[in-house]
Amino acid sequence: MDKFFKLSEHGTTVRTEVLAGLTTFFAMSYILFVNPQMLSQTGMPAQGVFLATIIGSVVGTLMMAFYANLPYAQAPGMGLNAFFTFTVVFGMGYSWQEALGMVFICGVISLIITLTNVRKMIIESIPTALRSAISAGIGIFLAYVGIKNAGFLKFTIDPHTYTVVGEGADKANATISANASAVPGLVDFNNPAVLLALVGLAITIFFVVKGIKGGIILSILATTVLGILIHVVDISKIDFASNHLGAAFNDLGTIF
Repeated sequence: MDKFFKLSEHGTTVRTEVLAGLTTFFAMSYILFVNPQMLSQTGMPAQGVFLATIIGSVVGTLMMAFYANLPYAQAPGMGLNAFFTFTVVFGMGYSWQEALGMVFICGVISLIITLTNVRKMIIESIPTALRSAISAGIGIFLAYVGIKNAGFLKFTIDPHTYTVVGEGADKANATISANASAVPGLVDFNNPAVLLALVGLAITIFFVVKGIKGGIILSILATTVLGILIHVVDISKIDFASNHLGAAFNDLGTIF
């Protein structure tokens, strides 16, 4: 392993790399839960998305290891899945199948511009300040999506000035297209689910600030256990019989 990856040449050891790999995994493992939860709102099968997330992450990371020989872990981008769900599917009204077709076309275009060095030219043409602003903007967008999905916000719209775009309004999965201003405001924090989300956010912030390895995934697990204890999460409604590896592979087939 030392000879293949040139560890000594790069001033590292097998033990260091194993620990770094485990640390990276625990830091990113929350994606395995968040990505299916996000994309399943569009109608995609959650188990299939979960399995696809694992396969894509493994293949991408192994390519970085054995082809590029770089210590980079690959996984779905949290900004793009939110854009896929809330903008392309809910906002523009496309089905998730059509949206996946767009993703494939974008992937082909990205591959072409990368192989022809156009990508480097595009990146270098963007001012440094704008590059930083794009990253910050994606972070703010993700924070907004999380706050909205947690139920912290409510929107007040004038009567008869909006239309519902897409299906799933009864599950809060549709998009509201307003012809008047939508005024956001905080909800009354008397809903157990909202309070649980608030506690989960506090736990996550605590773990991250303290620099605890795998803090995000640990906060997800802690919040889930707490939700079960206070009956916000009803595990009796979970169909364990249909949630197995075979069903995940069947759902994976419907995605492709």
